[in-house]
Amino acid sequence: MDQQGKLSVLGIFQHVLVPGFPAVHPRTFLVLRVSGRRTEIGSHVLRIRFLDADGQELLGGEGTAQFGEPPAGVTDVEAVAVLSFDLPFPKAGSYSFEITLDGGASTRVPLAVSQLAA
Repeated sequence: MDQQGKLSVLGIFQHVLVPGFPAVHPRTFLVLRVSGRRTEIGSHVLRIRFLDADGQELLGGEGTAQFGEPPAGVTDVEAVAVLSFDLPFPKAGSYSFEITLDGGASTRVPLAVSQLAA
């Protein structure tokens, strides 16, 4: 993110190829943009879990998203988070990030993992 708030993301993907299993994909970034209404100014609990296909949590954590006061006349607020992980992949298959705000409804970001052909 530059000084003007512009976010540049390169290498957006939903499929990872690894040489073998178990594997770790280093420096994987998850970029979140959380938006809300002016009435939601303040601190909100953000929970992220990295799950395998069976729903088992491989990584997880909790933090806060802070919505600041927007300029006059602006009705929407937003916060941006850039998170970095070394993702463990015990086997090939489907994985997902589960993102929950304030314990409410969650969103899932899918990720598929396969082994490179020899």
